[in-house]
Amino acid sequence: MTAELVRGQNHPLSQARLEIRISAGTPIVAVAALSDENGRIHGVEWVAHPGAPTQPGLEVSRQAAADHRLAVDLDAVSETVHRVGVLLALPTGGAGPVRFGSVAAPFVAVTGLDGAEIASYTIHGLDAESAVVALELYRRQGAWKVRAVGQGYAGGLAELLTDQGLPQAQQLAGSINEAVAHGLARSVQAPPPRTAEGDRSRQAAAPALGPDQAGATPQPGPVPPVSPYGGQTPGGPGQTPPQPPSYPGATPDPSAVTQPSATTAGGPIDYSHPRRQNAAPPPPPPTAPPAAPGQPARPVAGDATGWSMEERLYNQVWGMFEDLARTTAAYRSAVDFAESRMDKELEQVLSDPRSRIGGQGDAAREAARARHAQLVDQAREALDRDLAQLRAEADVVEPALPPAFARWDNPVWHAYRVPMEIPMALRLGDLHLPEAEGIRIPMLVRLPLERGLWIDSGRTASSDGSFTDAHSLGRLAMETAVAHAARLLAVYPAGEFTVHVIDPAGSGAQPLVPLVQTGVLAAPPALGAAGVTDVLTRLTQRVDLVQMAVRGGAADALPPGFDTAQQLLIVNDFPHGFDDRAVNQLRYLADEGPAFGVHLMMVADREESSAYGPLLDPLWRSLLRLTPVADDHLADPWVGHAWTYEPSLVPPGSEVLQQVLAQVAAARTKYA
Repeated sequence: MTAELVRGQNHPLSQARLEIRISAGTPIVAVAALSDENGRIHGVEWVAHPGAPTQPGLEVSRQAAADHRLAVDLDAVSETVHRVGVLLALPTGGAGPVRFGSVAAPFVAVTGLDGAEIASYTIHGLDAESAVVALELYRRQGAWKVRAVGQGYAGGLAELLTDQGLPQAQQLAGSINEAVAHGLARSVQAPPPRTAEGDRSRQAAAPALGPDQAGATPQPGPVPPVSPYGGQTPGGPGQTPPQPPSYPGATPDPSAVTQPSATTAGGPIDYSHPRRQNAAPPPPPPTAPPAAPGQPARPVAGDATGWSMEERLYNQVWGMFEDLARTTAAYRSAVDFAESRMDKELEQVLSDPRSRIGGQGDAAREAARARHAQLVDQAREALDRDLAQLRAEADVVEPALPPAFARWDNPVWHAYRVPMEIPMALRLGDLHLPEAEGIRIPMLVRLPLERGLWIDSGRTASSDGSFTDAHSLGRLAMETAVAHAARLLAVYPAGEFTVHVIDPAGSGAQPLVPLVQTGVLAAPPALGAAGVTDVLTRLTQRVDLVQMAVRGGAADALPPGFDTAQQLLIVNDFPHGFDDRAVNQLRYLADEGPAFGVHLMMVADREESSAYGPLLDPLWRSLLRLTPVADDHLADPWVGHAWTYEPSLVPPGSEVLQQVLAQVAAARTKYA
């Protein structure tokens, strides 16, 4: 399983012979530099670059290219070498881009010699920089690890090499640029957008237009489908292609960004993901016989493209989400068209005094209604056909999902074992539409979490019309938070996820029993104003410390015994027990925490904090709002559907939560 790193995160390496694969949307220069334990490069012979592509244990490309493969043999490097840095730079002196902010984010992956991906890192957040330290392989207690660095330099290679202590930095940067200039004409350009023949062809199409196409009149009829790996995007010439469908309320997945259309491809900025554009995943293996002629394809779990079964299932779930959104939008558009046509025909009948009354008028009205019913029946028939295929696919995919993607009632949890690597994503619940009540699409969010979660305990009615009193709803909201926290603990390796709880009034004691009794919490739930202050102070100080270490390039200089695990803070009954200082600390954690490993999960009723006025509006907007009961508050930005969200809860009477948490606690003791 691939570890998708964020800036500052590290991952152990179990192999000595590796490949570093680099993808970008434009030709770049790849350099590998050896350095000592202090990060200093002692001489030009410690750097492998296009002018000198081989050094002991290293081999790099001889020219600038959009794709690179660097060979690394960690056993062959000198004992004095403690770090191997992967440096990327834009060529100088040509007509190409001069800063990384104007090109697609570079993608770097560490793989074994068999091509199996060990860790990957997409370098986001670059702007004026023309050189960047992408990754760093480093020794730690006799073993090697990889760290995502992402440190950029506006002064190019010369500034980068100077910062790493190389005395001849200017001369070496000049020789590298000169060597690149000789081979720049032979550099490998990024290939054009693929049509992804191996991808599933989706026939149901949504004539409804996204937010970027406002003002256009929807017309009935199919449009070419949108694939998460590329292909044609909706919209005519001059229109901005809409974003691909993303889970309502969640940050769109960078691995599913649509390829640019013909109207935008070739511009100065390529918004496509380099991993998807330049390194096509292998097609899924055929696991089922082909369907008979004229029959729909038999659904197979994992039939999307991807490097692993987990990624194929993840992409297949996205495909199911797209299919349901498209076919429902097509049905709604067809019904709207039928109604507008009937209204127009009836208006024409009523506007003519000769046909307004009498048998001729009645016949015209009956004919208009018959045509309306015929169009609606045709649309419903097409919808039912597509929904039947989606139902069959959901029946196959759901049992095949790994624990991180599965519901709590999935038998896969009974075979649960504490994982060794972090999964791609996490299931937070299910999504469905009123036209397809029987189809539930897993709501997956990528890990690590990019924003906090808000379990809204202030709703008094669910989407099915049932009502829940405030006390019961607050308890259910806390049970939902516990289920989400337990899932996060279960999908992370032992000791790599820590949970803190603030429960000032102790009202969440009963729902918190599974977390408390199994001993998976970092400390007992904090009570009262003093407990709130203590936990918030420690976590804000942690964010400050990690932030300074990462931005200063000294992520490995944290104090001994520092807990490097991801941190989750569950806050119950906000704002009870919070003073103004604590509120500001909470806002700080919501804004800055996710980037530095501290995540927030709030169980709160927004109305109870109304005394703060608009001060807390940015806090609520920064969190992904979920509900403890089914509610249709989520809307996708693609076609604007209001999706009904249902939380992922443990079935009544099931002991699966306690069993899973007991394994997590045992694994922590074993690997402590």
